[in-house]
Amino acid sequence: MSFRRRDAGPTRHHASSQFAKSDVMSQDRFRNLVIGLIAFLTLVDLFATQAILPSLVVHYGVGPAAMGLAVNASTLGMAVAGVLVSLFSSRIDRRTGVVTSLALLSVPTALLSLAPDLTSFAALRIVQGLFMSASFTLTLAYLAEHCSAKAAGGAFAAYITGNVASNLFGRLISAAVADHFGLSANFHLFAALNLAGAALAFAGLRRSLPMRDGATGPSGLCQHFRNSALRTAFAIGFLILFAFIGTFTYVNFVLIRAPLAISPMQIGLVYFVFLPAILTTPLAGGAVARFGTRPTFWAALAVAAFGLPMLLSHFLPLVLIGLALIGVGTFFAQAVATGFVGRAALGDRGSAGGLYLSCYFLGGLMGSLVLGQLFDCFGWPACVAGIGAALAAAALVAFRLTVGRAIADSFMAHRPAS
Repeated sequence: MSFRRRDAGPTRHHASSQFAKSDVMSQDRFRNLVIGLIAFLTLVDLFATQAILPSLVVHYGVGPAAMGLAVNASTLGMAVAGVLVSLFSSRIDRRTGVVTSLALLSVPTALLSLAPDLTSFAALRIVQGLFMSASFTLTLAYLAEHCSAKAAGGAFAAYITGNVASNLFGRLISAAVADHFGLSANFHLFAALNLAGAALAFAGLRRSLPMRDGATGPSGLCQHFRNSALRTAFAIGFLILFAFIGTFTYVNFVLIRAPLAISPMQIGLVYFVFLPAILTTPLAGGAVARFGTRPTFWAALAVAAFGLPMLLSHFLPLVLIGLALIGVGTFFAQAVATGFVGRAALGDRGSAGGLYLSCYFLGGLMGSLVLGQLFDCFGWPACVAGIGAALAAAALVAFRLTVGRAIADSFMAHRPAS
């Protein structure tokens, strides 16, 4: 009897510990689901419009490069908002900021249905970008501040997975609605989705003041730029979206021309190539924990690079495989880089995330501009070569992608003068 009594305590303790661990895991899964849905409803406007690029070219009577730049003008707004949020991050309640940004995002989205010319269309896309980026940046700050180091990788991967899903389903929805009901109905539907995102953020995020964990405002930005690990991540973010935008903006025009010559509705179906990325991106956090940041990042870029030559094929299934590989590789790389920023930032993670996103979306704008000119002047093969150069540059820059460099920079910055 005495043996049983001595053993009962540890047994009850073990059962209680297992229950608590299971409860935490359930909470993490639910949080990740909510975060993924918020990401989907935040960024669904960003790339969905690319699926109707050929229709917009006809509607406004302009060339592919001009229309591509106008559609991707949202990335300029996102880059600007990233800096603004970085400056004022320490004063913004995360939930209030996300909810307000998503509610206001619905306004320019609805007004796109009335845009009379390309200039007004581009201006409204820039305003969309401002609100999308504010929501994106504040949500990433919320995750960095409210997730444990162990849970952060999964949470960031869930957010990027929602981003991937918005690429797939946003394009599918946009192509289908525009094809059956017209461009105006398309923009009204996406305005409604923005409002749904605001409601979800209000219900799913906890109200919380930002954590003041270091210098803020302009001094905080300078601190981040003195951090060589963060500078490396900023450059990588720039190059990732540069390559991604170049691929998935101008491939639309390749797909509708001979010899592939598919219909606008079929272009929407093409974006099922993002489905594999939805399945693989959540694995990024675990891959980094097991293999390290740089090996994981290089593997992701290698997958994307492997798909590039397939884009030059005249055989549609091979082109689709190439697009799927690029989607898997670039989204996986983005998840790795986004999680790295949260670990490498030595203070005010909200502003560090804002700067990363500014560089990321600035890369998208430059990719649209530079690769659009290559496409118009020299054709699709030159555009693909430019995409490959961006991926190669990201792989080279990643040699400096280590948190240890951030710690060393902090030590040197605070070392007393001899």
